[in-house]
Amino acid sequence: MLLSICIPVYNFDVRGLVSDLKKEIGVNGIDAEIILIDDASLESYKKTNQVLQNEVENFIFLEKNIGRSKIRNLFQKYVIGEYLLFLDCDGKITEKNFLKNYTEFILKDQDTKVIYGGRSILGYAPAPEYYLRWKFAAERENLPIELRLNKPYLSFQTNNFIIKRDVFKKVYFNPDFQKYGYEDLLFAMDLKSEKIKIDHIDNPILNNDLETNTIYLEKVVESVESLAKMLKDESLKSKLSEVKLVKLYNKLLFKPFINLSLGDKTLHTLKTKLLRGNVNLRYLDLYKLGLLIRLMKE
Repeated sequence: MLLSICIPVYNFDVRGLVSDLKKEIGVNGIDAEIILIDDASLESYKKTNQVLQNEVENFIFLEKNIGRSKIRNLFQKYVIGEYLLFLDCDGKITEKNFLKNYTEFILKDQDTKVIYGGRSILGYAPAPEYYLRWKFAAERENLPIELRLNKPYLSFQTNNFIIKRDVFKKVYFNPDFQKYGYEDLLFAMDLKSEKIKIDHIDNPILNNDLETNTIYLEKVVESVESLAKMLKDESLKSKLSEVKLVKLYNKLLFKPFINLSLGDKTLHTLKTKLLRGNVNLRYLDLYKLGLLIRLMKE
């Protein structure tokens, strides 16, 4: 089998995503299987998604949450495809030849090891209480392929990528980091250290789950906590030196005045501004920097 489609599921209705994938598999004759692993979702979501058990090759329900890295690694136990396509459960297929675009690229270049397809968002601004996550995606994440190709490792994300099965056995997600944040960049840098090329194509998936400003900022805190943990590990520190926030932190590390100016009072002020949604993302950069400075002192 050419392709194993791997979807980690957590508190989201994936029936539409699976239906779209199955439709294309049938229409385009894609040699593929679909594997779902539920990471201990709420019972309401489990019940909603249980109807898919007879629609996919395998649907595994975990009793305890194991986190973003471990669950992706777990797919190796169940897949049979030569290539694994990882999709976030909140993604939406908008391209009728989404799978075909990937398989054609693989068949044309059978030396490819990793492929990132990109992401897209709604083309119009959401309500103010959802604006911050949308703005960050629009300005920082949803990069055109021309820009992604300039920085193939730094622009890699885990929402929509393919990896060859034998490569994933060698380079997998670091299981020490279960929470949200920077596990994708660490994975990309592990690939880079092994000299494994990341190919980029224009084959995005729509981010179908807008988060409120409050929820997004909670995830920002979680992501910076993960980054701080990584930076305190000497074996990982150098791999993250190219990350924008890390470069800024290192540059300002020995400037006490700036460190003091990003104390708790300033962080509270920045958070208040960010909760409004429509603000310059430099405020978010400063908020992350202040969090990182504080966490690195602990």
